[in-house]
Amino acid sequence: MTFEEIVKQLKELGQESYKKVLLKHDIKEPLYGVKIEELKKITKKIKDGHALSLKLFDTGIYDAMYLAGLIVEPQKMSLKELQSWAEKANAPVLRESTVAWVAAESKHGMQLAQEWITSKDEGLASTGWATLANLVAITEDKDLDIKLLKELMKTAAKNIHGSSNRVKSAMNGFIIAVGIYVKELSELAKKTATEIGKVKVDVGDTACKVPFAFDYIAKAESKNSIGKKKKSARCL
Repeated sequence: MTFEEIVKQLKELGQESYKKVLLKHDIKEPLYGVKIEELKKITKKIKDGHALSLKLFDTGIYDAMYLAGLIVEPQKMSLKELQSWAEKANAPVLRESTVAWVAAESKHGMQLAQEWITSKDEGLASTGWATLANLVAITEDKDLDIKLLKELMKTAAKNIHGSSNRVKSAMNGFIIAVGIYVKELSELAKKTATEIGKVKVDVGDTACKVPFAFDYIAKAESKNSIGKKKKSARCL
């Protein structure tokens, strides 16, 4: 499929009812309201999608930007391109899912994540914490900097309740990810979660809930899922 054909199909697949749902989740116009399962069907029709992904993300159309994250080749993404995506992402799901997924699977994920979490910009900071959560989920423990992760958990615990809305949510997600995917740090993550307590995040007019990190990790533990890595950060 060509770039023009993809954008045309996205417009045709848009549903007003789903668009209303997306708007409640702080998705910004322009958007068509294409369901994720339909976006995944489009990916099967695309060959050599990397160049297309860059053009689609640059449209600023939510549905096209989300699709770009599904067809991009993360290992080909440069620092400049990833930074551009992080800055152009204008909705929580694009920052904390699409960009974080791609950054985590790239060669620059850890470097950028550490830079982003120090940003005063809420969007970049939340993207950084979400990238870290995805990195620990797909990286073997032997290849992780355990000392650094301990320090990052301390930082999260110290700052989480005083942070902005999306950053709090992403920090909480990072603690959960460490507890579930890094076996050596699971107990420390549960202890950190207990110290933090429940995290209050304004989810607007949605049914979303912010999980209590301790309970989430304990549930994974009961299913013998601690330390089991994901093959991909992206939900392909």
